[in-house]
Amino acid sequence: MLAGPLCGQTLADHGATVIKVEPPAGDQTRMSKHYVGGQPAYFSGVNRNKSCIALDLTKARGREVVLRLLETADVLLDNFLPGTLNRWGLDYPTLAPKFPRLIHCSISGFGPDGPLGGKPGYDAMGQAYCGLMSVNGNKADGGTRHGIPIVDIASGLNAIIGILLALNERHRSGKGQSIDVSLFDSGMGLQHPYSANWFGSGIAPEPVGNGHPDVAPYNKFRARDGDIFIGAPKDVQFRRLAQHLGHPELAEDPRFKLAYNRVENKEVLEKLLEPIVAEYAAEELAEALMKVQVAAAPVYSLPQAFQAPHTAHRQMYVRVGDYQGIGIPVKLSRSPGSIRTVPRDYAADTNSVLGELGYSAAEIAALVEDGSVRPAGSLASGK
Repeated sequence: MLAGPLCGQTLADHGATVIKVEPPAGDQTRMSKHYVGGQPAYFSGVNRNKSCIALDLTKARGREVVLRLLETADVLLDNFLPGTLNRWGLDYPTLAPKFPRLIHCSISGFGPDGPLGGKPGYDAMGQAYCGLMSVNGNKADGGTRHGIPIVDIASGLNAIIGILLALNERHRSGKGQSIDVSLFDSGMGLQHPYSANWFGSGIAPEPVGNGHPDVAPYNKFRARDGDIFIGAPKDVQFRRLAQHLGHPELAEDPRFKLAYNRVENKEVLEKLLEPIVAEYAAEELAEALMKVQVAAAPVYSLPQAFQAPHTAHRQMYVRVGDYQGIGIPVKLSRSPGSIRTVPRDYAADTNSVLGELGYSAAEIAALVEDGSVRPAGSLASGK
């Protein structure tokens, strides 16, 4: 639902021609109850800069369209359960002899083999199986799902990395290859530093709340008018923090003087800082601390984050007509990404894409007639 579309959108943002192939029932995320610029919000968030067509891959003529697309495609990206494409003869071992330069990236929950191979999985299952939930939240409530679908997002980013690596390797070898990205592997790959600490100590980590297992102070504090996150792990930063808060003696206290002392006495230090920080306004304190090179930030809501001046400066909130979205996080100096088209309606580009493949108007009509291809607007009408 997220990893594959995010991967495709990011590549499209940076100039790739991306054709999104939806099933007859449409992308599941078109069912979102919220709308942005006339499109379901979830769908809108990860499907800009793409052309949209709809095919019934259970039909031979629908699969034939995919094979035509692959004649000029660099990459085939799929988000199916492992084994699905095998039934249709669209798996990599079948395609590779005909399309030796093709790069095929598959994203799945747990990969194609092993004890969990081929099983269904969403972001939360990845968080649960991979131990990510076990370190999130607080000790009283136990492991908690991260509100952001971090495993899905990491899988989408790993798919981009894999595709770019394979494209680069193809410049040398002239050959394509298959890429296997799973939510499980991506979730396991997110475990630093907790995995390293466990490898070294043998002690299983517990939920850490807003703190950090290896540095202090590094936590959320209640300010006079809201919350602020302060991070001063380096000795020089802690001295500056203590000085700015009007308590330079804290930096000379043997319990807090060096970084490892502060970690050993983290709870005591945080309790001493709580009433001091509570005297300040969150935004004002964060700004003042940043000026003296101490990392700090007010804890914003999502609307506050998107309305912040720095968000506008970094172009991380974008608006094109009625469309609103997250900006492009990777800034290239010579070939920057861009938003060329907003998310498209279901099957909106059927005629243009098939026309570019050489299908005549009569052939397109025949494909629509037998249900192999779905025309624009057919999802809403239930055809």
